[in-house]
Amino acid sequence: MVFFRFIRTTSVLLNISSYTRSKSLKSVSMCKELKTRVLRISPQNSDDMTSQQQEWTEVLSATVTALKARQVVAVPTDTIYGLACVAQNSTAIRRVYDIKGRNGDKPLAICVGEIQDIYRYCKVSVKEELLSDLLPGPVTLVLERSTTLNADLNPFTKLIGVRIPDHPFMRRLCQMCGEPLALTSANVSAQTSTVAVNEFEDLWPSLAVVVDGGPIGDKSRLGSTVVDLSVCGRYRIIRPGCALSATVKVLEGKYGLLEDPVNQ
Repeated sequence: MVFFRFIRTTSVLLNISSYTRSKSLKSVSMCKELKTRVLRISPQNSDDMTSQQQEWTEVLSATVTALKARQVVAVPTDTIYGLACVAQNSTAIRRVYDIKGRNGDKPLAICVGEIQDIYRYCKVSVKEELLSDLLPGPVTLVLERSTTLNADLNPFTKLIGVRIPDHPFMRRLCQMCGEPLALTSANVSAQTSTVAVNEFEDLWPSLAVVVDGGPIGDKSRLGSTVVDLSVCGRYRIIRPGCALSATVKVLEGKYGLLEDPVNQ
């Protein structure tokens, strides 16, 4: 009987000790228990460019390492904060859905660093000049996917949304990874989009790295304008987003595309 009391007492003491350590770790950016790193990057227009380049190099390296290890990270974009993982890794894709509590039939977009990358993962039916007029920028183009893209990513559709955010950190991150990143908003599914890292703090424990780029300049929280260009000569607005008028002006005014009758 004394032996069992000793075990129970020891167990309680260990639990208290573990709880105390866990509480104390909340005040630091590296949590040994949860493995979450919160890494801050300076704005692009920082006065000390040398210091900024060194800082970005270290943060990029840590973020790429986490992505290659099939983890999910939070990143700033030109519109809202996003959750990203390697699109070609099915385990990482499942992690994103779990973290967001997202319905499995809702698609994820991909993010690439250069226009030429789009041709590897998508079947492009518009002029390259059109792509260059809209990207990089706050627009997601929906195109027919190529067989190179992970079949477990949005297996229920032949289409894929592709982005090149107008954000130097994100573009460089994609370039360093050498493969597309699956990208979605950094929030629980159906909740408001986020424009600062503290707004999705409840998700931090599930993430390997949180890149804090400061508040996003565009506070509209509308996200990118999503436009379907998979039908030759036509376009269809799937989500108006924050760049609707500018996008339509390019599609209709410069390239003469017609709006899909579904939206008319």
